[in-house]
Amino acid sequence: MEIYLEKQNKTITKKLENPIQLNKLLKELKISIESVILIKNNEITLEDELINNEDKIKILSVVSGG
Repeated sequence: MEIYLEKQNKTITKKLENPIQLNKLLKELKISIESVILIKNNEITLEDELINNEDKIKILSVVSGG
């Protein structure tokens, strides 16, 4: 699986033994779900979505201001 981390501007590769939920991946990467937008295969997705080795994941930082 390919994972793009926008905040760090880098792409990492990870192999999974079994499909997992995105929220488990975020915990492994120590990323708070409240601070990101999740993209799976170019579509916005939720943290309970299952992911596998064929997926391309983008973890985008949420920016707010006023």
